[in-house]
Amino acid sequence: MEYKLFLIGLGMGAYGGALRRYLRSERRSRWLFCLFHASFCAGALALLANILSASTREGEPSLTWVWTAAALGGIWGVLRSLLRTRDSQVQEKTLGTDLEWAETAFSALLLAAFLMYFVLQAFKIPSGSMRSTLLEGDHLFVNKFLYGLRIPFSHRRVWPWQKVERGDIIVFRFPTEDQEEMHCGSRQHGKDFIKRVIGVPGEQVQIRSGQILIDGQPLGAETYAQYVDPYRAPPVRHSLTPGQYQELWKKRILDKTLGEVMRDSFGPVTVPPQSYFVMGDNRDRSCDSRFWGAVSEEYLKGKAWFIYWPPSRMGSLD
Repeated sequence: MEYKLFLIGLGMGAYGGALRRYLRSERRSRWLFCLFHASFCAGALALLANILSASTREGEPSLTWVWTAAALGGIWGVLRSLLRTRDSQVQEKTLGTDLEWAETAFSALLLAAFLMYFVLQAFKIPSGSMRSTLLEGDHLFVNKFLYGLRIPFSHRRVWPWQKVERGDIIVFRFPTEDQEEMHCGSRQHGKDFIKRVIGVPGEQVQIRSGQILIDGQPLGAETYAQYVDPYRAPPVRHSLTPGQYQELWKKRILDKTLGEVMRDSFGPVTVPPQSYFVMGDNRDRSCDSRFWGAVSEEYLKGKAWFIYWPPSRMGSLD
């Protein structure tokens, strides 16, 4: 989202510079007038589409295209009437208004993109995998600088305030670059997930009858965990060696070999360096590291920080 806002902001800045030059020149044309106004409308439409889709998980259907089609129809009607406008004062006033909005959008969007990339971002809970800690439709802020500032166009972070710890609720982009990769019945590439950190780098994670073991020891009471299915699948029998099991899990294809039984009987696996084993609090309804592997730091966006909507659930997640 922040990249899109940044690009739209740059586009608005370039548009504003070109329009200012046009207004200072002696050239006047109905077609140039319509071209500039249509360009402004297109930029405003792109911004509107991104705002409308901001609260949905990327890659899932939204009403963006419905609004886009309706707006395009409206813009076409406006342009048809403007082509009939010969009054130069009306044209100049219209473009002057466009210029003011474009310059305002330029500075506002660059500031918003900066804040969203480095500091804070809004996120909407898309599913029930974190019940009852987080409910579907909850809106929250994600702290993006707590684990370190991201260096643009790289996977590096600098100046971390704290390390990722067990129990942290983190937001991350699904850890794959394969657009066709399937898990839990659908393609997950590009989607944002929110889960709780269970295992940190170097730890061995195992699940037996739903109970989590870390380095062979029970994790202990998890007051946040929810189990909605009384049935617990028995340990699955397979011919995989521990090394093969670990490798298939790291490659995110273990679920294609063993299936859904890994929900209750899993591992042991060792969490790779700079990676995290994550699970949803709604353990029986969560698509998580059991099925598609660990989350590398390069996909980490930040730590879930504060629920701001609805008001009845407002509060910190720390």
